[in-house]
Amino acid sequence: MRNLAVVVHAKGDLRIEPVQEPEPAADEAVVAIAYGGICGSDLHYWQHGAAGASILRAPMVLGHEVSGTVLTAAADGTGPRAGTRVTVHPATDGTYLGSAARFPHQDGAFARRVALPAGMLRAVPDGVDLRTAVLAEPASVAWHGVTRSGGVAGKRVLVIGSGPIGALAIAVARHHGAAEIIATDLHDLPRQIATRLGADTTLDARDEDAVGAVGADVVVESSGTVPGLASAVRGARRGGTVVLLGLQRAGDVPAPMSLVITRELHLVGSLRFEDEIDDVVAALADGTLPVDPVVTQEHDVAEALEAFEVARDASLSSKVLLRF
Repeated sequence: MRNLAVVVHAKGDLRIEPVQEPEPAADEAVVAIAYGGICGSDLHYWQHGAAGASILRAPMVLGHEVSGTVLTAAADGTGPRAGTRVTVHPATDGTYLGSAARFPHQDGAFARRVALPAGMLRAVPDGVDLRTAVLAEPASVAWHGVTRSGGVAGKRVLVIGSGPIGALAIAVARHHGAAEIIATDLHDLPRQIATRLGADTTLDARDEDAVGAVGADVVVESSGTVPGLASAVRGARRGGTVVLLGLQRAGDVPAPMSLVITRELHLVGSLRFEDEIDDVVAALADGTLPVDPVVTQEHDVAEALEAFEVARDASLSSKVLLRF
């Protein structure tokens, strides 16, 4: 079977094309990818030729949310053995799989077979299938963001934007003992998923009065939009914490800073994650972190173009998976 990959060549130019078989370094394992999750950054590279300040300058294999099985273990003896089912921590030397932050770019893992540093691989426990394991990476992003709040146990939590990361933040907040979770979104589908993952109440994001009246102890802004940022500030109680989990556009972004001052709010940034993936994998294994409702569609890699079109429409999809 040919080693097909999902490659972005330029803005609006996404291709499914054969790539060479991986040639692993001594500390790399060859992994047969089973599933890949389409992330917002993948969509940005396709739609805009950039993800934030990371500008696409050459063709790049996309993908950093993946799971699969080790075909060939690393020659230096590190990492899991052949046959081990794995999920992936995609950070490498200050960048990420499928990132144009540096040049030459760091290719991602949306291919049937890839060589990955053994240190990236996390064994998937028995009882967790690879379809669920592919969600470990985005769930780790959500876990890191919720943790950055300083703790949500016993608190009222407001999640702005119930797309994939926001939905997973709801699941994590419930796992971490939040007393009440309110979630917002523009669309019905994400609000329905938010409820399935543990939200007590959902609000239409356009209902500014309702959102502003929440008075949350912790707000997780996961929409990455200017209106979402404003809603996050307005929805926090005096002395509350607002976690900026959604990636805002590059450059200056307007925000109601007078409210930040008068309510004495704490604004906290959150980017990716560190070692939280180990806690996430453990929580997936013991069943305390339900994540499956966030998956709304699956497509074969040969249908990746259609999958990306679906994933760009937040009213029709949440997390869209590719099968390799």
